[in-house]
Amino acid sequence: MRSVNMHDAKTNLSRLVEQAAHGESFVIARAGKALVKVVAVDAPTGDDRRRLGFMEGEFDVPEDFDHMGAVEIEAMFGGQP
Repeated sequence: MRSVNMHDAKTNLSRLVEQAAHGESFVIARAGKALVKVVAVDAPTGDDRRRLGFMEGEFDVPEDFDHMGAVEIEAMFGGQP
């Protein structure tokens, strides 16, 4: 993500806001330290972004997935084989 210093942000605010509105978010920094992040109002954040499930239907998970290898794992940690 691009960082813009405070002076440049004040000088080019209109252009920067237009770019942010089109999805090019940026950070405003003072003395090299990030202060704020500027993003479009309708930009997906938090729960709106889809991260899990993007490979849904691409493969099958076995029914015993939660118990696969349980006997071997227990044996490795000193349990009875």
